[in-house]
Amino acid sequence: MGLGAGTFCWFLLRNLHQDAADFRWALHLAQRLLARQNPYDTPFEQYPLPAAFFALPFLRMKPEIAAGCFYGISTFFLALGLTRQNYGRLRIFLAYPYWAGLFTAQWSAMIAASAFFPVLLPATMMKPQLGLPVFLTRLSRRGVLACFVVAGLSLAVLPQWPLLWLRQAHNYDHFIPLLVFPGPLLLLAVFRCRDRDAWLLLLAALMPQRWFFDSFTLWLIPKSRREIVLTAGVSWGAGIWRWYHTPHSFSEVGRWTVIFIYLPMLVVVLLRRYYQQDSKGLLVSAESEG
Repeated sequence: MGLGAGTFCWFLLRNLHQDAADFRWALHLAQRLLARQNPYDTPFEQYPLPAAFFALPFLRMKPEIAAGCFYGISTFFLALGLTRQNYGRLRIFLAYPYWAGLFTAQWSAMIAASAFFPVLLPATMMKPQLGLPVFLTRLSRRGVLACFVVAGLSLAVLPQWPLLWLRQAHNYDHFIPLLVFPGPLLLLAVFRCRDRDAWLLLLAALMPQRWFFDSFTLWLIPKSRREIVLTAGVSWGAGIWRWYHTPHSFSEVGRWTVIFIYLPMLVVVLLRRYYQQDSKGLLVSAESEG
């Protein structure tokens, strides 16, 4: 699966002349770091310095090959983590945000994979607005230690990088799901505050985001076939809308992200307990009749 995703990503980037797409900025960080130059010499560089560490192994490759390898590896680790529980969870790769991310070699798949492997938890630092909800809901001793090691190395290499990076924040165009109508409905998730998935949904809704691919980490929430098929199927409403419509603002992108991605996740979080109870009841009835 990782090989197929990486090859397809490379094929698209090469034929659409996209260079390394979004992954180019991690490569840019690594190149500037090795050259001992300011990595934040352009307003388009908006990634934290630790992203350079992930890009170092790919520097000798052509940009589109590097991006394809990165997305393929991200997909491989996510698939490996999902199949620890059951192979049915691989259906999350049918979700529209995954494919939107593939077209631009995004970090969302790697960040989702970090939920299963503590050693990958530093990936949540590469795009903090996506990674923080995953980090806070998937804490582990080894994962936090790995994050401290990566953060420490980055500060040792360039102590002033956090200040340089924060100066770039005003260049990040975004929307916040909770603040885009009908985003306030997502606050209903507090009624499931004992559910880790409810917190993942709420925290993600508070984070600034830019495009549909940023929401792929939400597919850590659905577990059953019913939940995954529902959320993945509805998510393509955003893809169809985008195909026929050019958004005029990021608030418009946010509205359709909330409608087609966040609200279905809210339904899953709110109703999960009820249909799980119904399933248990049916099982008990069947056993008693047997």
